[in-house]
Amino acid sequence: MTEDVFAQYLRAARAGLDAVEADQLPAARQAARLFADAILADRLVHVFGTGHSRMAVEEMFPRYGSFPGFHPIVELSMSFHNPVVGANGQRQAMFLENVQGFGPVLWRNFATSPQDVLLAVSSGGCNAVTIDVAAEAKRLGMRVVALTSLANAEASTSRHDSGRKLHEIADVVLDHHAPAGDSVVWIEGLETPVSPLSTVTGCALANMVKAETARLLTEAGRPPKVLTSAHHLGPERARALFEETYDDYRRRIGALYR
Repeated sequence: MTEDVFAQYLRAARAGLDAVEADQLPAARQAARLFADAILADRLVHVFGTGHSRMAVEEMFPRYGSFPGFHPIVELSMSFHNPVVGANGQRQAMFLENVQGFGPVLWRNFATSPQDVLLAVSSGGCNAVTIDVAAEAKRLGMRVVALTSLANAEASTSRHDSGRKLHEIADVVLDHHAPAGDSVVWIEGLETPVSPLSTVTGCALANMVKAETARLLTEAGRPPKVLTSAHHLGPERARALFEETYDDYRRRIGALYR
């Protein structure tokens, strides 16, 4: 008889988070330093991911507990999954994830700077588009941080013509320790596992880096404007801070279109 499904998932989540704590803190601090330096220079940390990696992108901004300086880039053609089939379906999205040459096309939309940083999110680190975007960011002089799973990457084959995987391009690698295949719960009589782990460990790492970035900005005398719940500051101050945060984001993002 297989282990209870709740116990399996909670055990895997705890093990993944313990692994992150055991060996990812130096890389997380290094990534936060890169992010803080970019934000202090009034530049941006671009955050890119396709498919389910969109969740980690939006975790950085604009959800509660986040702040300007992070620029989420989400291509709807590769991340709008609600229809599943038909127009804008999942088959098309998965096909487009592996079209070569997307990186230069994407970055031509923005006036980037070598002071910018890219956080590229991909659990397997092998889809062509994310590799393309990261490689072009490096060519443009940006530093690249990868949020990925090295175990998943090792078990996968790059779909990019260069043969490279995301972690091989990045300056800093954040390994969220999801296993190859990601799903972690096995059920007796069911051929395949269910319930992926990367959302838990990947978003945990993203929030750790976000917190350290906020600490560094505050330490430098430039505390960020944070989207904050009324539970923390009261409704009036929370509303005012909401407007200030989006005004600050609009100011920062303007540099991309000069």
